Amino acid sequence: MYSEKVMDHFMNPRNVGEIENADGVGEVGNAKCGDIMKMYLKIENNVIVDAKFKTFGCGAAVATSSMATEMVIGKTVDEALQITNKAVAEALDGLPPVKMHCSNLAEEAIKAAIDDYMCKNGLSSGDGKGNACSRRCDDIHHHENEED
Repeated sequence: MYSEKVMDHFMNPRNVGEIENADGVGEVGNAKCGDIMKMYLKIENNVIVDAKFKTFGCGAAVATSSMATEMVIGKTVDEALQITNKAVAEALDGLPPVKMHCSNLAEEAIKAAIDDYMCKNGLSSGDGKGNACSRRCDDIHHHENEED
């Protein structure tokens, strides 16, 4: 059963589309599981001033993408990197356990878009490895807690 907020963000998603000349673009997901999220960020003076998304997937994937864009707008890059899948799910008043992977995708889409921004600007990622350009979709294990 989905919360009213999940249904609202699914039926009336916020920030759908793409940003031309985005400062950061991140795409995560897997065609095998059917959920793919692409997030676009516009960043000015280290603050995310706009975010848009395109998602191919279920209603929960659309809702988590929509909520994630709302959560990052107005935040600094560092603040946005602190947004967790649990925070996205909580902002939607919860998700069914079988759909929690959608909130993982939302978190990873934010991080992938910020990694892209950092790479384009010669900045180091916060992972201590100093290589924001190394993130690959295949490295993301968004289904590790999901049952078959």
